[in-house]
Amino acid sequence: MPDTAGTRPLLLLGPLVRHVDPVSATIWVETDRPCEVAVLGRRARTFCVNGHHYALVVVEGLEPGSTTPYEVHLDGAQVWPQAHSAFPPSRIRTAGRPGAFRLAFGSCRYATPTTADVRDAIPPDALDSYARQIADTPEDQWPDALVLLGDQVYADELTPATTEWVSQRRDLSQPPGAQAADYEEYTRLYSESWSDPQVRWLLSNIPSSMVFDDHEMIDDWNTSAAWRAEVTPTDWWEKRITGGLTSYWVYQHLGNLSPNELAENDLWQAIQGSESRDAGPMLDAMAHQADTEPRSVRWSFVRHWGSARLIMLDSRAGRVLEEDDRKILDDAEFDWVEAAMRNAVDDGVEHLLIGTSLPWLLPHSVHDLERWNETLSVRHAGKPLGRLAEQLRQAADLEHWAAFGGSFERLGRALVSLGRGELGRPPATALVLSGDVHHAYAAELVDPGGLDTRVHQLTVSPLHNSAPHAIEIGFKVGWSRWARAITGGLRALARVERSPLQWRKQAGPFFGNELGELLLEGRDARFLLWATSREDDGTPRFTQVLDTRLS
Repeated sequence: MPDTAGTRPLLLLGPLVRHVDPVSATIWVETDRPCEVAVLGRRARTFCVNGHHYALVVVEGLEPGSTTPYEVHLDGAQVWPQAHSAFPPSRIRTAGRPGAFRLAFGSCRYATPTTADVRDAIPPDALDSYARQIADTPEDQWPDALVLLGDQVYADELTPATTEWVSQRRDLSQPPGAQAADYEEYTRLYSESWSDPQVRWLLSNIPSSMVFDDHEMIDDWNTSAAWRAEVTPTDWWEKRITGGLTSYWVYQHLGNLSPNELAENDLWQAIQGSESRDAGPMLDAMAHQADTEPRSVRWSFVRHWGSARLIMLDSRAGRVLEEDDRKILDDAEFDWVEAAMRNAVDDGVEHLLIGTSLPWLLPHSVHDLERWNETLSVRHAGKPLGRLAEQLRQAADLEHWAAFGGSFERLGRALVSLGRGELGRPPATALVLSGDVHHAYAAELVDPGGLDTRVHQLTVSPLHNSAPHAIEIGFKVGWSRWARAITGGLRALARVERSPLQWRKQAGPFFGNELGELLLEGRDARFLLWATSREDDGTPRFTQVLDTRLS
């Protein structure tokens, strides 16, 4: 390690404004060494994880609906805002302001424009473009929250610079090759993504809620029992999943927790009580247990936003994968989700948001394919047809909610019960926010009828990536009647039970790099979609392509 004697600590990443409520906020940072971090007079010592240093500063005693500019000091020296910054000063904006609640959301952000391979010809970064737009917008039009729905980093698709850096550490001809192998390499991914000046400024102002998807770990993560049986015995998987889950806990999950939840979190309290020790072994043990015993850790969480409520679901790590009992959430986790929905109704919430990295309502023909594939895999498990179905499942990524039929229907029953008022006064909308599929669309549940709540699927992906041409074609035709007739025939031949739920496409599909916004006021809800493109001279352009009413 470099000699840092006599020099001041440096701010490597952040600040990120994470959990914000009417009277408090949490601020996350990464520094280059141990130090004291101060924000608005509140102080926290850094904690160490595998030689890296972080802090989460809890700022309490704020006024509801207030705006407070802030600075970050390390050992008394100001390090944020950066000198000569072109962006407005960072500020904490607490909940409780009058007017519409504005929420931005999206998923799938591969690195940054400056680090991505130019040969990939990825369109302009939607999160970068959004940050530039917000910086030039009056504060009263800024979003109140940002929801990132998975694939914040790509552990299995390294940029050229990171591939070169990794090659200096180990032999890329040995598994896992040009992919993240351990915690140290994961820290490089987060640094590469969150050092982007525009995104760094955005995250220093807008409270963010995050959840993982497969690429934070590896493509096809927890697709099936067969997938786990293949990957788990390898000599590289233990370090990979431990590094992935530990880094997720540090960089993403910790900031999802409220001050009360932090106070009740045994692991966080143990880390706080061992400032002089490296917390890496504690977190590695947590990560190992989370992978082998998913019930040991709850990654799902709730955000309270006045008349809006977000229930963020872990639809990856906690899956039950036995072929005769597949569940995208285990029973205990689903019980927790349904209890959170009842609490939202009891609190008089007008808009219930369900965050899940994977879309619940897919194009009809894609849904039929996934149900058909799961049925064959279960019915013929261990037989040639079952093995062929498994190969197709992994090759075509047939592992969304539709591929876990019981879970798909259980979420549907819960939302129908909510919408019929069986839990109490129904909210105006129930909005399922998702990403993953590298395009955007809106769909609405239409059957069974008699709902006082409008139930929508809103999918926005990617923020910064691209969709292969085959995916564009597949999802464009996936809503068509003729495609549905073909897959419906396959479903009938395999005697796949038809779902009582019916839905229709409202808008899309839209392709390119995109970001969604929700405007929620009273019982009214609107969905806006923004997309990037390039002018003739190559300048990025950010334009609104959709504005539709949801309530």
